[in-house]
Amino acid sequence: MTAHGTFPTFAELLAREGNLTGTSWGLFPEPERGTPSFITPAAVLEARNSIRTGAVFGLDYPADAFDPGMSLKRGAPRHTIYSSHPAHRDDYLDGYYLQGSTQIDGLRHRRADDVGFYNGVPDHRVAEGTPELGIQEWAEHPIAGRGILVDLDGFRNGMGEPIDHAAGEPLGLDLVHAALESQSLATRPGDILMLHTGWCEWFLALAPEEKQRLRESRKATGVAQSQEFVAWAWDSRFAVVAADNFVFECLPAVPDSPYRESAFNDHGMIHQQLLAKLGMPLGELWRLGPLARHMRSTGRWDAFISIKPLNITGGTGSPANATAIV
Repeated sequence: MTAHGTFPTFAELLAREGNLTGTSWGLFPEPERGTPSFITPAAVLEARNSIRTGAVFGLDYPADAFDPGMSLKRGAPRHTIYSSHPAHRDDYLDGYYLQGSTQIDGLRHRRADDVGFYNGVPDHRVAEGTPELGIQEWAEHPIAGRGILVDLDGFRNGMGEPIDHAAGEPLGLDLVHAALESQSLATRPGDILMLHTGWCEWFLALAPEEKQRLRESRKATGVAQSQEFVAWAWDSRFAVVAADNFVFECLPAVPDSPYRESAFNDHGMIHQQLLAKLGMPLGELWRLGPLARHMRSTGRWDAFISIKPLNITGGTGSPANATAIV
């Protein structure tokens, strides 16, 4: 089976036996690339048709934008500029958390509690300096193709029912489908899915003490955990799923998450399902506001997207270095 062939449905993945149940392990010709394998050379060429105006948007926030952010451990990097002589300048960063701002999660970012790392990579091989499942795969062979933006923020505002970010509202698959329909937007295999919730711009506009209170509440808007969402993401053949919020999915997980037992270390979140089982990269804290406003003005919701992480052997994640051309 190749990336150009037919893949099992999600229901068929669930029928696989043993540790392969619900996984895409062994299905891709480049085993450690994961679902970016859905983007064929023909799909990259077709994505050129999404460039209509020539406008270019960087989709990354500054490395120190989320200071304080929602993470309890990641802080902002410290930037130092130094000189060896009057004509020279150089610089470095201290305390640079690679997932502290706009990011793409690599396949070693999460292991599944029940079956381990993607493709059965042994735990001891996920360490500094080892290449298995490292972010360098997508740096050496960047992810590029058609991206679609689902404007959940615009859709809800148009209904007069803004998303409740202060409460960390869970966003269900039915909302995603309704927004897609309102935008007359159809998905294609290999698409890079971008969900615009408006959370990042809302959060960054808060006063520091309000950010701290939200951080302590552990509540953040995002996709509601469900097997239906995981199945839809796989059956749609998305290469990447990304959003402009803290952890893509809502925090905390919804009480009826089907992954409470299988992902107990993640308290029922779907990170393990997407990363460790399906090999599907997650984008978080993406800067989608300016792109969404441009797309709203043109009525076209697709773009040519490139994603090139930092080339760090064995990295668990990286700044996305994502660019949209529309």
